[in-house]
Amino acid sequence: MKGFKNSWIVTEKGLEKTSLVYDELFQSIGGEEEGLEELPENYVVVPGFIDQHIHGAAGSDAMDATHKDIENIAVALASEGTTAFLATTMTQSPENIKKALETIKDYINEKPSVGAEVLGVHLEGPFISKDFAGAQPAEYIVDPNVASFKEYQEASGNTIKLVSMAPEVGESDELIKYLKENNIVASIGHSNSKYADIEKAVKAGMTNVTHTYNAMKPVHHREIGTVGSAYLFDELYCECICDGIHVSKPAIKLLHKNKPNDKFILVTDAMRAKHLPDNSFSELGGQVVIVKNGEARLENGTLAGSVLKMNVAVKNVMNFLDLPIEEVVKYASINPARNLGVDSYLGSIKEGKRADFVILDNELNVVKTVRAGKVIFEK
Repeated sequence: MKGFKNSWIVTEKGLEKTSLVYDELFQSIGGEEEGLEELPENYVVVPGFIDQHIHGAAGSDAMDATHKDIENIAVALASEGTTAFLATTMTQSPENIKKALETIKDYINEKPSVGAEVLGVHLEGPFISKDFAGAQPAEYIVDPNVASFKEYQEASGNTIKLVSMAPEVGESDELIKYLKENNIVASIGHSNSKYADIEKAVKAGMTNVTHTYNAMKPVHHREIGTVGSAYLFDELYCECICDGIHVSKPAIKLLHKNKPNDKFILVTDAMRAKHLPDNSFSELGGQVVIVKNGEARLENGTLAGSVLKMNVAVKNVMNFLDLPIEEVVKYASINPARNLGVDSYLGSIKEGKRADFVILDNELNVVKTVRAGKVIFEK
């Protein structure tokens, strides 16, 4: 029998001092079982984190299209408390995207037990706006269309779970409706959308905003744009990169204040330089990336993803918004689980759900990460 007694645990009821028994699943909470471990007073057990927007880590990227690179990312993410993630692609040639998708499909089908689980794919691009390409190579951007998406979904073995796209260009309405019909999250990203575009897209079935604020039309008092519409539509989940670099502390506060708390999602949008030393050179889609002072930028200064770790994102938001841990961990666990439709078995510590959890110390350092009852990282 595995579990804890008289320990701080974030359950669906909140932060409580209780017991927890688990094997592959959470078996009981609050029982009187004998022989359970009592954790130190400064430790807390929280649900495993789910990162729905992560490109790479530890020198590897999802676009590298090898089993070893996906595994390398999965193992690195476990060290920051992430137990499940979407391997995120980027705008590239159709051949390179399909190669990455086929590799991710094969990796998922092998059901590896090491590291965090790959739940599926986040297809970021190529269906985006050239006006807000950000670090995505503009030469490979194409208009949204159902036919092209079907080719990508076939290559992925139907593992694409989320698509970032610009709803104001091409056959976006048709693609949004197709995604909704097939239970795939349609997300507003790298977009020059105005309010009217977002209103139409939400009616068609769009439900998510990709790295809110970054690479999208900002707020103006005569046209609230993509960012203002993200505030306004309660239907939209909003991702946020809370490293204090991509988005300022006041901007994070503003987004949080304007969203229902169950629609705020922490993501890292991290690239291969995460977990590598500072002052190093890396690569993103064939572009040189310089990592300095915790910032990853192209040679022209454009932000090129982050090197943010999920436990640090949780710590940042607790500090920025003066919120307790039991509230903030929802933004990295049950909220993305609901968004991706996996909340029936992931996202919270509840009897019958899969035993995915993290033990954190009082500085939010990861002590241990467990997936399906198995230790995938230990400090």
